[in-house]
Amino acid sequence: MARPSNDDEPIVETSSADSAPNPVWFKPVMIGLMLLGLVWVLVFYISGMQFPIPGIDAWNLVIGFGIAFVGFLMTTRWR
Repeated sequence: MARPSNDDEPIVETSSADSAPNPVWFKPVMIGLMLLGLVWVLVFYISGMQFPIPGIDAWNLVIGFGIAFVGFLMTTRWR
């Protein structure tokens, strides 16, 4: 028999994958990437724009911000 519908009941769709908690390694990797990107950019400026990779100049900024950006993207999946 079909269950009678009640218009007052909200319909909520959930999947088991959406409510699953993150693995143990997720938060340390996320925070680590954000900090690594920050340190990369700081080292670039403090070293007089020579390090961490000499010879690529401002691309060091792109690398540092890219690493930090991946960490920030991970925050959207944090549960």
